[in-house]
Amino acid sequence: MENYTYNSPILQLEGLNVSKDSTYPVLLFLFFSYLFIIVANAGIAFIVFVDKTLHQPMYLLFWNLSINDILGNSVVVPRLLTDILQPPSERIISYYECVVQAFIIHMFNTSSHTLLMIMAFDRYVAICNPLRYAAIMTNKMLIKLTVSAWGVAFVLVGILLGLTIRLNRCRTLMRSIYCNNAALFKLSCESVFINNVYGLTFTVVLFTGSIGSMVLTYTKITVVCLTSKNKSLNSKALKTCGTHLVVYLIMLLSGMIVIILHRFPQLSDSKKIAAVLYHIIPGSLNPIIYGMQSKEIRRFLSKLFDSKKVLPSF
Repeated sequence: MENYTYNSPILQLEGLNVSKDSTYPVLLFLFFSYLFIIVANAGIAFIVFVDKTLHQPMYLLFWNLSINDILGNSVVVPRLLTDILQPPSERIISYYECVVQAFIIHMFNTSSHTLLMIMAFDRYVAICNPLRYAAIMTNKMLIKLTVSAWGVAFVLVGILLGLTIRLNRCRTLMRSIYCNNAALFKLSCESVFINNVYGLTFTVVLFTGSIGSMVLTYTKITVVCLTSKNKSLNSKALKTCGTHLVVYLIMLLSGMIVIILHRFPQLSDSKKIAAVLYHIIPGSLNPIIYGMQSKEIRRFLSKLFDSKKVLPSF
């Protein structure tokens, strides 16, 4: 007969199943990946913050995306690094710390979609209504869109975790590498029907809205580019929109793989690896893709490194 521990303040994470021979290679991979994510995204965020020529809607929205990548990875990777070095029985976390981690992780997931949706709207206005761009994408509008992106994510995730917190817990082992809503409500012996319904609705609405807005936006941009004989406009659209679309597809495919693998319990180890890569791959590639595409960012870096080569004259 299974022993139950009701509302225990301490939970145990299952974590990654890593063999002894693979422990240090995996540890080094995660460490250097996290280091690169922090340095690259913080660097991009710093450049956008200090360079006034980059105080444009597209770059300011990307600044938010970089901050989101830093937060999302900072609550996952450092914890994984410590858990890998611990035996499974010692991978413990307090319930309240687990809830906070789950909240930030779901905020990261949701904000990735909402921010990229707003960036798609920005590209739509820039390409389809270039003469009205400055009038539409004002500072006031940018603040409203940014607050909406974070605000919608905060409310949706708040309800998601609120429905889980209300449940009494009778288990302590979380079959996950990090805290998330599904792993938390599965600790309960009560009915989780409402949690499943809201979680499924949440996912469907988010992905439908995200994919739908991308399809609609890029369909209109494509029509404008095909009907326009302005080569400069088409070149600008290919550069800015192509970069945004690549970033979106990387994020979307990484998330879809995790969701699909979640339906196959026998592939739990593969799901764990996919969940880790969902954070690492977009967080690593986003600053590279946007950094390489942006002439302004490349120009700033070129000036920075050139200034270091110049020796002071006396």
